[in-house]
Amino acid sequence: MTKVFIDGKAGTTGLRIYERLEKFEGIELISLDDEKRKDPACRKAVLNSADIAFLCLPDDAARESVSFIENENTVVIDTSTAHRTLDDWAYGFPELSSSHREKIKNSKRIAVPGCHASGFISLVYPLIEAGALDGSENLSCFSLTGYSGGGKKMIADYEEEPDELLGAPRQYALTQNHKHLKEMVKISGLRNAPVFCPVVGDFYSGMEVTVPLFKSDLKNGWDIEKIKEIYKNKYTGPLVTFCDGLSEEGFISAGVLSGKDSMIISVFGNEDRIILTARYDNLGKGASGAAVECLNIVLGNDDTNGLEV
Repeated sequence: MTKVFIDGKAGTTGLRIYERLEKFEGIELISLDDEKRKDPACRKAVLNSADIAFLCLPDDAARESVSFIENENTVVIDTSTAHRTLDDWAYGFPELSSSHREKIKNSKRIAVPGCHASGFISLVYPLIEAGALDGSENLSCFSLTGYSGGGKKMIADYEEEPDELLGAPRQYALTQNHKHLKEMVKISGLRNAPVFCPVVGDFYSGMEVTVPLFKSDLKNGWDIEKIKEIYKNKYTGPLVTFCDGLSEEGFISAGVLSGKDSMIISVFGNEDRIILTARYDNLGKGASGAAVECLNIVLGNDDTNGLEV
């Protein structure tokens, strides 16, 4: 029986992980009483007793939890931003390459990708890997997300105390210092941070990340059809798939995969101007679903075990 502890189970991501793991066979979920969950000594004891520890915490608290762990066999799956750009941590997006998958499988320290970053990296990494981009490009990224990505406070803002300003989409991270940018640059292989425009909308969950390209951004010989071929060959499922021309009468919805743990990659545009898109659930492949996928790889399960595809 594999002992699993979720440090931060009360948060949005922690609760979603807990709901998924309740359906697992061969797992014993261990927990702390509410009055003990913020006690450092109690957290340290239970972290070291776990075979696998999920961290669903703010960055500083996640670093503290890692510092508590003395059991060399405890596998940590961290959903915070704290460890995503560290070379000795596996980056939890196995679809990027076989080496990413192997590192997740064999690592004791796994960092779950950020929600916005997941879409951007899924689009840009394969193009740099294939040579369609060389990493020196100055890119931009537009990301539309449901309000659940802001956690309990933002959920309450939208659902409990309606404000007319919340009824329209709201752009944020206006100073271009969003916490996902370092991860987006390092993991995708870029040398320059993109101009990043995240927008939160009045819907619970779902995400659509768009990266626009000019033909002039591509290396000689690359075009829209070759880009589609890259994604078609790389993203064959079961959780990340390429769908050519997937649109709803000229529109695409950020909520098409709400409640799911999968991701759809598509390419639109023409020979001169190209739109790369990734659609998924910010709480699914953008958070808790990705964390459980990493757990499945560690345990040798099918990637989709316990997930909604």
